[in-house]
Order: sequence, then structure tokens, then C-alpha cells
Amino acid sequence: MQKLKVLVAGSTGYIGLQLVKLLINHNNVEIKYLCGNTSIGKKIHTFDKFFKKKKLPKIIKFKKTLLKDIDIIFTALPNGGAQQISKYLLKRNVLIDLAADFRLNKAVNYLKWYKQKHKAVNNIKKSFYSLPEIHGDKVKNYNIISCPGCYPTSILLPLIPLIKKNLIDLNNIIIDSKSGYSGAGRSVHKKHKNKNLYESLSSYGIGFHRHNSEIEQEIKKITKKKFNLSFTPHLTPMFRGILSTIYVDLKKDINIKKVNMELKKIYSNKSFVKICKPNTFLSTNDVINTNFCYISVCKSKYKDKIVILSVIDNLIKGGAGQAVQNMNIKFNFPITRGLS
Repeated sequence: MQKLKVLVAGSTGYIGLQLVKLLINHNNVEIKYLCGNTSIGKKIHTFDKFFKKKKLPKIIKFKKTLLKDIDIIFTALPNGGAQQISKYLLKRNVLIDLAADFRLNKAVNYLKWYKQKHKAVNNIKKSFYSLPEIHGDKVKNYNIISCPGCYPTSILLPLIPLIKKNLIDLNNIIIDSKSGYSGAGRSVHKKHKNKNLYESLSSYGIGFHRHNSEIEQEIKKITKKKFNLSFTPHLTPMFRGILSTIYVDLKKDINIKKVNMELKKIYSNKSFVKICKPNTFLSTNDVINTNFCYISVCKSKYKDKIVILSVIDNLIKGGAGQAVQNMNIKFNFPITRGLS
């Protein structure tokens, strides 16, 4: 059986740890190196007792010489880290980034939204933004793969098919998303030290959250029409999970049944997207510790408006699981391998 040699850079953050948990159960993967900056010399079980009895390498500092015997580099680093590594890639290497380094297709947009210059501008055109259920096999043509953010995953999966089929009005899309605090990374406790993360609900990034750029970019790829989209994220007093509530206006002669049927048709052969019965109330608990996205189309008190609920586990479908999905597609493995 084919075994890919893997390096994980940023292996001790919330999403890095989740990625390693998935990879050790993947039949086609051998974890060769775990890399970090502040955890060099430590064992990964220092950060999660789950790994106590697992045979994994000690954490080392990344060096470009490591790439000579590596097939895949997974990067779960602070923004800029994957850009730097991308400069050292050899022909045999595939880079799968779980951060934002290659999500935007223009360096000027990266500077605008992330407030730092892109360090590998020439590699932007060599990269591919891959939401697996939407972009499919196109990822096979690229060796730098960018995984979507957690919020955009929960939002784009229900929205893109409806926009493509011209079922909803684009003038007033309102998105309210609530995430577990793990989505903000380990530094969340420092960033929000004056807020009680365990007992309070906090809004942030109103109107200008970085994921706006990613959501808008992907919608522009499928429609030339102008659209008006408002996105507000919130941190909730739970560790993991995202619930996105999306309010949309229907086009004339379109009803909730038509919308639900179209979504079921689009995702009928997709392993990790489940379209629920209309008006099903969803909970993050439905998808925690899985790579699933559950979507429910709900009626509102107005005939021409609907409410779409979308739930994912931000660390898996919104991060590590999606990265493994992209690897599976790239190397022709069964899409569910390592994720079931």
C-alpha cells in the first residue's frame, strides 16, 4: 500500500493536533516529521494526552532540507508561515495549507485584509483554493493547495449551489455565525483575556472580519451580478463547532421545497454534506468530532424569505478534515479514508 511521507508544521495548535489525530489513522500516511517553533524537543503528548501511547516523532524546528524525503507538507502555522515554506518546495512536494496564506488570489487583497505583505507572490498563481465538494478533481492539477476557512466552509456549501442556480436574491444576504473558541487558536485566551470565554457570547470583526474577503471572492467566481452580503461572527462558550444562520430572499416563484430539492440533488453523491428535512433544527452537537456539514432549509414568517442553518466542526470539516479530503482527492484515495 502506498505510504506518503508527511511533515506537519504547526503541529501543536488546536487544528494541528486535530490534523495529527486524523493522519495517524490514515492507511496511506507515515508521519515523518512534526515541526514547531516554541515546542522544539517536546513530545506531542505534552499538548494532548490522546497521543500518550502513540509512536510519533519529537517536535523539531523546520528546515528546508527536510523536504527532500517528504511527499506532503501540511501547514497549520500563523499567517505567513506557509508562504515561506512554499519557496523551498521541490518537485515531489505537495503543500496543503490550513491557514490563510493562499486563500486569496491577489497579493493586494492579502495585504488589505491580513495587514502584511505576501512573501511568495509568484506562488499565488500556482496555488488552488479547494472546497472539496465544490471544486472536486481540479485540485489534482496543483501542488499548493489552500483549504478554506472554517466560517466560509459553513457558509459557501449552502450558498454556492443556490447562487449558481439563481434561486436567491443577491441584494440582501445576512449571515450570523457562531463558533467555538478553538477557531481563534491557542492565543484566544490572550486576545480575549478580559472576557470570560466559558460563560459569555462575544461578537467581533463586525463588517470587516477577514473571512469576508474569502466568501466574497468565491461568490464573485460564480456570478457577475452585484451582491450585498453581511457577515457577523461570534465566539461562544464552547470549545468547538460552528453554527451559521443565513437569511436570504427567494427569487420569484421559488419556494422552500425547490431550494431543498436543489441542495439534495447537488450533494446527493457527496459523502460529507447532509441535507436535512426542511425545518430541521440543527445543533453543533450533530456534527462534533466528524467531517460532516449538516444543512437545513427553514421557512420564515415571510413567504419570500428563508433561513438556512449550516453546522460543522470547525477543527475538522472547517480545518483538518478538509485538508485530509483534499489530500485524498489529490492522490486518488477514497474520499472518506482517514475521516470515517
